[in-house]
Amino acid sequence: MSLLCDLQINLNQDFTFFVNKGLISEYSGFLKKMIKQNNNNRIILHIEDFPGGSNGFDLVSRFCYTNGRGISINVSNVSILYCSSVFLEMTENFFSSNLSLQTEKFLEGMFYWSWNDIVSCLKSCEQVFLHADSYGLVDKLVFRVLAKIVQGSDMSQVFASFSTSSSASTSSMSPETAKTRSTSRSFSCKTSNEWWFEDLSSLGPKIIEKLVKNLGAYDQNNDSLVLTRFLLHYLKTKVHYKSNNKLEYAGLADTAVQGVILIAKTAFCCRKLLWVLRVLSGFSISKESRNGLERVIGEMLDQATLDDLLIPTREKGEKGVYDVDLVIRLLKVFVSSCNTEGDEDLRFRRMGKLTDKYLREISPDQNLEVSKFLEVAESLPGSARDWFDGLFRAIDIYLESHPNLSSGDRTKLCRCLNYKKLTLEICKQLAKNPKIPPSIAVQALKSQQLSNETLPDSREDKIKLNKTRNSRKYLEEKPILVRLKGFGISERLVDRFEDDRRVDLERRHWHKVMDHSEKVCKEKKSEIVSRLATHGHFHSSSNFPRLC
Repeated sequence: MSLLCDLQINLNQDFTFFVNKGLISEYSGFLKKMIKQNNNNRIILHIEDFPGGSNGFDLVSRFCYTNGRGISINVSNVSILYCSSVFLEMTENFFSSNLSLQTEKFLEGMFYWSWNDIVSCLKSCEQVFLHADSYGLVDKLVFRVLAKIVQGSDMSQVFASFSTSSSASTSSMSPETAKTRSTSRSFSCKTSNEWWFEDLSSLGPKIIEKLVKNLGAYDQNNDSLVLTRFLLHYLKTKVHYKSNNKLEYAGLADTAVQGVILIAKTAFCCRKLLWVLRVLSGFSISKESRNGLERVIGEMLDQATLDDLLIPTREKGEKGVYDVDLVIRLLKVFVSSCNTEGDEDLRFRRMGKLTDKYLREISPDQNLEVSKFLEVAESLPGSARDWFDGLFRAIDIYLESHPNLSSGDRTKLCRCLNYKKLTLEICKQLAKNPKIPPSIAVQALKSQQLSNETLPDSREDKIKLNKTRNSRKYLEEKPILVRLKGFGISERLVDRFEDDRRVDLERRHWHKVMDHSEKVCKEKKSEIVSRLATHGHFHSSSNFPRLC
């Protein structure tokens, strides 16, 4: 080993540097102490966790070999040089214009830096984040970033709580205009207060987390609309990076969720909330955050569309194309919220149509189990569907896509149908369908018969119901289902249904006739008694002949 390179430094177990121990010890108190502890001519030092790795030590050695004139300090390398100088104790005690002094002077001019310079310096801190954070450099840069944001934005809106900012922005407009404006800007990065979104999106999660913590809005403390929208924009840019460690973003994702939950009903529509759930689910959000977000989405689920509900599964071990379990949870929240609000009829019917569309879309999935299908279909009460035609179509698609389904499962699948609410055309399809078990067809026929017995008496109600039910002839026509080709019911069973039905109709007719006759008799009897009383005859009513 040459006398000029009599010191060997093994850096982070990856790199080796050969330097002159006398020269390097004139600048570094840390290295000087380590050299004194070794009396050998050939000294080998092992340094771990050196800030900046080989690049940082290379800059330091060039500074020492050129008497402080071999490097140019700029916004891109000042963070590495500053952390290296602090680590190696390169203070004025060893050299009058040492590296620590020069980097500190450079950082003092931070107040006059441009926006791009501050962002660039923060970006370089990612290489030495642990050291830069412990030495206070990250905090200084973050405060300068926040100051620049405030200078270039509306002071009343940036990082203000949602209640404050929303009241200030909507005080001068009508409620309709405010609602429309809040919805239209629910997720846009083009407003004057959001010019900094794209630039800060290039920074790492640790620095963004530091920025949010300095604002006092981390995790459950987030009540800022602008900050929430920035976090959503930031996480959207990171979701497609497969190389990223998504756990690093978990804290930011939870913070975004808390902000979304707070402002959901005024700043986000149901589609945007489902989009937020899709994006943030990839960042390992906590169970509490997921439940809170699903609760907000479920309460306005009737505003969603079919495309919104078709959320693909994310878990590797989860079967199926779509996340059916999520939709089931959202439906349960929706039903619970409707039961407490009192306007459930219209919302239930709207949700019933959407649910039937969803079932028809997911039915071809070979991994969709019968139990999951039924759980979705039966999640809504019976009043949510005026007719069960849409649900039967979903069942028909499911049976067609699962030809190997057992008879028991086919019977079980049809339990979610209300046969009284099937139109004539759908009844025909049910009877013709060879995959429908005969027992189901019989149940449907019985339900049709019971439906006939509960027809309204007034002519107006009959006309109205006939129009609603495709003008079915309940009282005179033989049950159509048993006449259809392919319906496996014997003629004896058909005749028995026909006879029972005829007897029931005759019994109802004679009951009405007898009731009417009895009423007329009572009226005549009362009339005769009143006439006799008028002419002075007070004989007992028992003396009169019985009229009825």
